[in-house]
Amino acid sequence: MPQRPSASQRTAYLQRILTARVYDVAIESALEPARTLSRRLGNHVLLKREDQQPVFSFKLRGAYNKMAHLSAEELARGVICASAGNHAQGVALAARKLGCQATIVMPVTTPRLKIDAVKALGGDVVLHGDSYSDAADHAKALQAQRGLTFVHPFDDPDVIAGQGTVAMEILRQHQGPLDAVFVAIGGGGLIAGVASYIKAVRPEVKVIGVQMNDSDAMLRSVKAGRRVTLADVGLFSDGTAVKLVGEETFRIARELVDDYVVVDTDAVCAAIKDVFQDTRSILEPAGAMGVAALKQYAAEHKAKGQTYVAITCGANMNFDRLRFVAERAEFGEQREALFAVTIPEERGAFKRLCELIGSRSVTEFNYRISDANDAHVFVGIAIAQREEADRIERNFVRHGFATVNLTDDELAKEHVRHMVGGRSALAAAERLMREKINTRHMLGGHSELARDERLFRFVFPERPGALMRFLSSMHPGWNISLFHYRNQGADHGRILVGLQVPRGDERALKRSLDDLGYPYVDETTNPVYALFLR
Repeated sequence: MPQRPSASQRTAYLQRILTARVYDVAIESALEPARTLSRRLGNHVLLKREDQQPVFSFKLRGAYNKMAHLSAEELARGVICASAGNHAQGVALAARKLGCQATIVMPVTTPRLKIDAVKALGGDVVLHGDSYSDAADHAKALQAQRGLTFVHPFDDPDVIAGQGTVAMEILRQHQGPLDAVFVAIGGGGLIAGVASYIKAVRPEVKVIGVQMNDSDAMLRSVKAGRRVTLADVGLFSDGTAVKLVGEETFRIARELVDDYVVVDTDAVCAAIKDVFQDTRSILEPAGAMGVAALKQYAAEHKAKGQTYVAITCGANMNFDRLRFVAERAEFGEQREALFAVTIPEERGAFKRLCELIGSRSVTEFNYRISDANDAHVFVGIAIAQREEADRIERNFVRHGFATVNLTDDELAKEHVRHMVGGRSALAAAERLMREKINTRHMLGGHSELARDERLFRFVFPERPGALMRFLSSMHPGWNISLFHYRNQGADHGRILVGLQVPRGDERALKRSLDDLGYPYVDETTNPVYALFLR
C-alpha cells in the first residue's frame, strides 16, 4: 500500500500538469470502450489510446514539455537523450518542432522500426549497450563532451508533468464512476504523472502499476524501501526494460500508487490480441501491459461491474515479432492444449483418436513412424478454458490411449512441436512433398547414436556472438548431438541442445554451464524427450 501523502504532496504536480505544453505536438487521444473484452470480463473496460499519438506513444508529451522550457541558448547547443525508442521519437519530433538538433543514444537491441522512425524525424542515432541503462550512461558521457542538454525519459519534473496530461484527459473524458487505472512502468515517468494528477483530483480512483516479471525494478524498489538496480532485464517489452527507476518517480510511486500487478510474456501477447480484436490496432508489448494486468486483476479479485481504464501506451513493434506474439497469445489465453498420445501402430487407430477429438478444432498433429508396435502422436487442440485440457486427457486414457498432458510444458511448446520426426527403417517407399512448409518444423527424432546424451533448454540473448560464446565454453570432448533453434522475433532465442557427456564429466558439465551465465533447464528426464527425441 502507498504511504498516505500530505495535501501539499498531492497538489505538488497539479499546477505543472495543468500548464504543461504538450499540444503543440500531441493530440488528445481517445478514451474508447473495449466492448468485446468488456463483455468477456463482465466489467466496463476503457482504453486510453496513446498508441494514436503522432509517434505512436505517449512519450512525446514529456519530451516536448521538457524541451519547451529550455532557453534559446540551450536549444541552440542541442539536446541528447537515451531511449529504447519511444522517448527517442518524442525527442526527435520535439527537436524538429523547436528547431534544434537531437542526438539519440539507443540500445543495440532496439527494434529496427524505432531506429528508422527516429532517423526519419531528423534525430542523430547512436547505438550503444543492451539496455536503457547502458545507453543512458553513454549518453551522459556524450553530454559532458559536447555540452548538450540531457532530456531524461522519466526522472524529470517537466517530463513527469507532460506525461500527467494523460490522466488529465482521462478524468475529463470520463466523469462517471472509475475504479482503477492500469499503467505500465519502465522508469516510472508515466505512472508518476498519472498518479500525481489522479490523487490530487480524484483520490478514490486506484492507480495500479504494471511490471513485466523480468523487468520489475519499481516493484522491487517499493518493497525494499529504496531504489533497487536489476542485474539484467527482459527485452520482450523493450519500452519498459529499465534496470533502475528514477529518484523522483520512485518517490512519487511509493507515495501514490495503490497496487502493482506483474505480468508475463504470454499474458502480454494475449492482451495484444485482445486489443486487436476490439480496435484492429496492434500494440507493442509495453502498450499492452495495462490490458494484461487489468484482465489478471479482474480475475484475481473476481471483479464484476467495475470500470477500469488501461493506458495503451505504445504501438511501435517490429513486424517480424508478430509471429512470436500470435503463437504465444494462445498460451496466454490458455486456448490451446497439447498432448502426446500413444496409439497402437495399426489400421484404424488414428481414426479412433480423431473420433475422440470430435468437433474440437485441431491446431496441430505431428507424427512420425518409428516403432512397429506403437505410434506417438503430438496433438494440439483448441480449448476455451484450461480445465478442458484435463478433461480431454482423461477421455483419451479412458478409451485406452496412453496420454501425457503437455499444455504447461515449455519444452513441448517451444521446441518439440517443431521437431517431431526423424529417420525410420519402416518408412519404405515413402515420398516427401512440400519440404519447405513441413520439414523445417520436423527436425529431430530418435537416434541409436545418441549415447550418453543430456538435453538442455537454453535462453540465449539475441545478439551476435552468443552462440560462439556457448560453443567456445564447451569441452572439446563433448559432442553436440541435437541442436534446435528458430528465430521467433523475440528478445531472446530459445535453443534446445543435446550434449553427449561421459558420466565422469558431470561436475565439469555443471561448472561449464554455470560459468556460461545463460539461463538453462536440464530436460533429460522430461517425458517429451523420451517419447519423441531420445
